[in-house]
Amino acid sequence: MKEVKIETVLEVYSNLQELPDDIQKLMQAAINARNNAYSPYSNFNVGAAILLDNNETIIGSNQENASYPSGLCAERTAIYYAGAKFSNAKMLKIAISASSQNQLTTQPIPPCGACRQAIAEYEIKQSLPIEIYFMGAEGKVVKSKSLANLLPLVFESSVL
Repeated sequence: MKEVKIETVLEVYSNLQELPDDIQKLMQAAINARNNAYSPYSNFNVGAAILLDNNETIIGSNQENASYPSGLCAERTAIYYAGAKFSNAKMLKIAISASSQNQLTTQPIPPCGACRQAIAEYEIKQSLPIEIYFMGAEGKVVKSKSLANLLPLVFESSVL
C-alpha cells in the first residue's frame, strides 16, 4: 500500500477591492449576472462571468425550474454559452458570486461538483488552466489557479 497526499493551494483576498482591476471588473460582471438569477425555489442566486482569450466576457446566472433538477447553475450557463458562441476561444478566467435571499453570505462559495466537472471538460479541451475566483455576496474572495486544483482526480474522456 502506498499513501498519496493531494494538496490544494488557494489565494485568499480579504475583499473585492484587493483584487487586480481586471478581476474586480470580471467579478462585478458576475455580481451583476447574479442579480438576474431566477431562483424562486432555492432563494440562492449565483452569477458567473468568464473572460475569453478574444477579450469577450460571457455571463450566466442560475435558472431554476419547478421540475427539479432541470434548472442550470450560473457557471454551466456561462460555460455552455461561451462554448456555443465562441467555440475556438479559450476560457482564461471565471468569476463566481453567490448570495442567499435568506441570509447574508460572506464566505466564499465555490462551484458545485457538476460545475467543476463542466469547467474541467473545457480546461482539458483547451490544454490551458482556467483561473477561478469565487465569493459570497461580500467579503473574502478565493482564487484557484486552475480547476484541476479544485478537482484533482478529475473524470475525463481518456477513460471512456
